Amino acid sequence: MKRWKMAVWTILIVGLLAGCQTRRGIKVYSVRGVIQEINSDLTMARVKHEEIPGYMEAMTMPLRVKQTNELVGFKAGDIVTFEMVVSSKEGWIRGLVRQGETSVDVAPLAREPFRRVRDVEPLEVGNQMPAYTFTNELGKRISLDSFRGQTLALTFIFTRCPFPDFCPRMTGNFGETIKRLKASHEGKPKFHFFSISFDPEYDTPERLKKHALMQRYLPGWWSFVTGAQVDIDAITEQFGLGFAYRTGTFDHTLRTAVIDGQGIVRHIFIGNQWKPEELATAMEAASRQ
Repeated sequence: MKRWKMAVWTILIVGLLAGCQTRRGIKVYSVRGVIQEINSDLTMARVKHEEIPGYMEAMTMPLRVKQTNELVGFKAGDIVTFEMVVSSKEGWIRGLVRQGETSVDVAPLAREPFRRVRDVEPLEVGNQMPAYTFTNELGKRISLDSFRGQTLALTFIFTRCPFPDFCPRMTGNFGETIKRLKASHEGKPKFHFFSISFDPEYDTPERLKKHALMQRYLPGWWSFVTGAQVDIDAITEQFGLGFAYRTGTFDHTLRTAVIDGQGIVRHIFIGNQWKPEELATAMEAASRQ
């Protein structure tokens, strides 16, 4: 009996150290970070957190709370510990405890200094999409111009992002949108989806292909691409997506765009709250332009 109890306690302790796995497939991680800012309705805090071993690199990201009183009394600069709760579809934080405070820099996201960049204008609905060229998951060079006549959806990811509310949600939403459109459009696809990595140093074609296969993607409908850093900087700048990679920390926003068959920007989704049915509707409307 004593040996059985000892084995049970050992399993429980290992589970707690590694991040708890419940029957519902939820994992819980203990995290330490610094609050950068808190939104006005106390539902979200932007936190610069340390590496979470076995799950995520150090990053800065907006993290949601489910109980608004979780953030009452906290402010930018507070050093906090908390639990990060992650399921297959969403993530949130809870149980914040103040450990101290420090100064924070809440300036807008900026690229690293002295990086070669192109002078580009912002892209808005009604503008012509430039003919960007990328390298896809098969190692082939492809141009947006070669997809003229098809309605395109573009979103931005990096494969090292595991948090379900961000890059995985963008990817999952693309997959669901493709299922919707494919069910109602037989024959040669009139739509194509581009998941564009802004982490070209890590996201090689080989890694993009592995990631794409994990999504059970359809190559005729969906491409995972990246490109020269100067081009990635240009296209993200044009769509107003901010990202930075400095001192081992990724910090980024989210953008998804719909381009019609003539290369005109027809819709831009900001953030992560859009649904697959909304994207499908926007793409159907753009295909009729």
